[in-house]
Amino acid sequence: MKFFTLVIYLLLQLATRSIRPAIAQSWPVHDNGLNKVVSGRDHYSLIVNGERVFVWSGELHLWRIPVPELWQDILEKIKAAGFNGIGLYELWGWHAPNNETLDFETGAHDFATIFDIAKVLGLYVVYRPGPHSNAEATGGGFPGWLTTGEYGPLRDDDPRYTAAWERYSGAVAEYVRPHLITNGGPVILWQIENEYGVQWLDPDAKVPNETAIAYMEQLQNHHRAWEIDVPFMGNNPNMWTRSWSKDYGNTGAEVDLYGLDHYPACWTCNLEICLPVNGAVEPYTVFDYYTHFQQVSPTQPSFLMEFQGGSYNPWDGPAGGCGELMDSIWVNMFYRHNLAEKVSAVNIYMLMGGTNWGNLGFPEVGTSYDYSSPIHENRLISEKYNEGKLFGLFMRVARDFAKVERIGNGTAYTTNAEVMATELRNPDTGARFYITRHDYSPSTEKSQFRLRISTESGNFLVPQQGSLTLDSISSKTIVTDFRIGATNKKIAYSKVEILTVSDLGERQVVVLWAPRGEDGEILLRGATSAKVASDNAGAETSFTVTEHGLIANFKIQERNIVIDIDNGVQLVVVDRDSGYQIWAPTLTADPQAWENKTVLVHGPYLVRSAAIDGDSLALRGDWSNETAVEIWAPSDIREVTFNGDKLATERSAYGSLIGLLPATQVTVDTIAAQLPSLGSWKVANGLPESALEYDDSRWTDANHMTTPNFSPPDTYPVLYADEYGYQAGNLLWRGHFNVTEDKRPSSAYLRVIGGLASGFSAYVNGHFVGTWLGSISNKTGELKVSLEDVQFNVGADNVLFIIQDTTGKDQREGAPDPRGILNASLFASDGSSLNFTSWKLTGNAGGNHLIEPVRGTWNEGGLHAERLGWHLPGFDDSDWEDGLPSEGFKGADARFYRTVVSLDMPRGFDVHLGFELNRLPHAKLRAQLYVNGYMFGKIIPISNEFSFPVFPGILNYHGENTIGLSI
Repeated sequence: MKFFTLVIYLLLQLATRSIRPAIAQSWPVHDNGLNKVVSGRDHYSLIVNGERVFVWSGELHLWRIPVPELWQDILEKIKAAGFNGIGLYELWGWHAPNNETLDFETGAHDFATIFDIAKVLGLYVVYRPGPHSNAEATGGGFPGWLTTGEYGPLRDDDPRYTAAWERYSGAVAEYVRPHLITNGGPVILWQIENEYGVQWLDPDAKVPNETAIAYMEQLQNHHRAWEIDVPFMGNNPNMWTRSWSKDYGNTGAEVDLYGLDHYPACWTCNLEICLPVNGAVEPYTVFDYYTHFQQVSPTQPSFLMEFQGGSYNPWDGPAGGCGELMDSIWVNMFYRHNLAEKVSAVNIYMLMGGTNWGNLGFPEVGTSYDYSSPIHENRLISEKYNEGKLFGLFMRVARDFAKVERIGNGTAYTTNAEVMATELRNPDTGARFYITRHDYSPSTEKSQFRLRISTESGNFLVPQQGSLTLDSISSKTIVTDFRIGATNKKIAYSKVEILTVSDLGERQVVVLWAPRGEDGEILLRGATSAKVASDNAGAETSFTVTEHGLIANFKIQERNIVIDIDNGVQLVVVDRDSGYQIWAPTLTADPQAWENKTVLVHGPYLVRSAAIDGDSLALRGDWSNETAVEIWAPSDIREVTFNGDKLATERSAYGSLIGLLPATQVTVDTIAAQLPSLGSWKVANGLPESALEYDDSRWTDANHMTTPNFSPPDTYPVLYADEYGYQAGNLLWRGHFNVTEDKRPSSAYLRVIGGLASGFSAYVNGHFVGTWLGSISNKTGELKVSLEDVQFNVGADNVLFIIQDTTGKDQREGAPDPRGILNASLFASDGSSLNFTSWKLTGNAGGNHLIEPVRGTWNEGGLHAERLGWHLPGFDDSDWEDGLPSEGFKGADARFYRTVVSLDMPRGFDVHLGFELNRLPHAKLRAQLYVNGYMFGKIIPISNEFSFPVFPGILNYHGENTIGLSI
């Protein structure tokens, strides 16, 4: 039997190795020649300050979190999860409400502090300033005034567009240049354009798109002239277009570093949208990135510039989003699959989604931009975040992975044909990483197997006792010849996964994890003896001395097991739940987070930071219930503080410090009991503009008879709001016409474009004649309405009033699509037409020349309440009537409700508050929620999102708050 097993083993090894590439190849190190700090990048990884870096970054959008005081909180959570970088989109339209203004000063428009915070915490920045950003933001980040057609085709070399982006991009370069890593800041990469996969008219034949190439050359030449000297990168929107890689093309417009976007489970909760791109695949189906990168960018690091962190929720998507499609199980398998694809740089999109407050959103996306992210829009961390932390902390110490070749993959590595593995090897150190999963990745089977591995000490079939387990959809990373920090100590192999390593000087602590109930096995080279140091009654452990070192076997329990090895290594064995509670805060601001500059903390909800001063350790973090805390720190630490308060500790038998964080007197229930009732409201008519007698003399004349837009209207004058300086939210139109005794209108035809999920209603002389409720598949609404019941003013003025609720501008090539009225026609009973004598338009107060710049151009539209400031603190509503939103009203009308509530939340607690708006199922309404002047929630007839978190800083936690509700 042994002979038979050996023969099969050798044959399988030969079969596997026969497909392995040679790994002695020398790869060129690329350097743009402009700086000495970011020294280069090659086939393996990015190199920063002479050190290889596995870039582990996560995206957040500062303009979706418009409270700068919260940015440190978010970045601390990112750092705590093991990330070493953040991705930052910038939006042109956020800073440029018109073509005369560039605002980098007011409120959240001043974002320079994020670079300072990142530097202090030790996070690199992958900066993505556009000009176009997508981000499911209105116009893809383009300002509305840019999309009228006046500036020519967008995202090409048209001189009108060039002059516009030169002004914006030049100002951004001036603003951000001090924060480049070459100037001592954290910015290591600069994305030169976003998802612009149009280099080739035919990517297979490499037929160039000369216009796109000229545009990219302009962008790069200008930025180099502006002294942006870090590597330029691009992100290809899919695996088919293959644009801007120097390894694939030679047109002169290629960027320094090629990147790829991919969302294997769909970037939206509407999975049907992704089928034409991703193909008809089952959930949990993995993709082949390795072949793509080898074809398109073999001499560069394999960079997933946007990799799925969640999905956005469309207007008609499920309440709360579709996080179950990308839960912690998804994180476990797909993050590890990226390693199997030899990816050495990843930017998770999104890491924290934020919110589409105001009119920030792209037409398909609702008010929430939670994106089912690891950090929710209310800033709470999720199980998905904790699962990602297991991965992030491991990659922080798996330094050999920053230089690996993929040796082979397939089921021949395992003893179970249902399980496959991918082998990656560092050609310098010999360290190997085996990424295992079910060969059919969506499999929910429970599979037992053993793995064939290679080490410095020879080949092994591991584990030597028992088996490995893949329980349903999951993946495991098995390491061999793993270096423990900067020491010469190595793990020959480990059956269980490594969570993190901390070198405390007198001992090196290695944290291992696996699901509870599984068996563990680890071979430590050079060790000869070990003992269980923790008090684990009945712990199933055993130790075997071999010629290759010491094998430790154990069973994963609810309680942590601590094992002291005679070579100074201390193993801490935990289950998944306990692993979620382990933190490894760094003691320096170095993004590399070296093992001898960390401590370990087990227990709290969050550990934000650690600092050592002499024999004192200061920790900062979050907790609520009584929480046991265990700390692994250097042996000379005698005192511990937590959030500035002394933490009483005692030393364990194995050298850790154990303490107890007391339960807080303030709980969720006590806070909830302090929340004020929203039972007292004032109400006023919100739509006086529909009346015939309404005075619109100060409105904007809509009288253009020509348009620069690429899509002319059906009827004139041109009724495109963008051309008149109104570019967000509700638009109000009044068309005047005369009626004679012998010619009265009997019907009207209206075609109005407002974006997906937009809507409009029409009135004639104050009489409601029809509405378009909105559609998630059609951005243009059509109405044919009867006017038979309308009372006309014969021989005098009459008015067709249209209130239009837009949902933002489209992205990419759709950005110039107008917002307004394409066709407004009146017909007499004989079919003949009647003419309008004039048109008037209004939108947000001041249009794109803001009267209140802090909230920005996207916060308000043209509702009566918005133009008169009813939603703002300080407005005098004393003469309004009392009225409750819950009582509502009937008919096609509008009301605006106001109330002022006081809050006095306990200080020192991170309290998350929000609002719920519960619409009656039959109510076909559009509602907007305002909090201290910020529009922070929206409901439309096809939306299912009714919960709206509001950030502290928008809500005044210690004073009065003005709440407005438009219905």
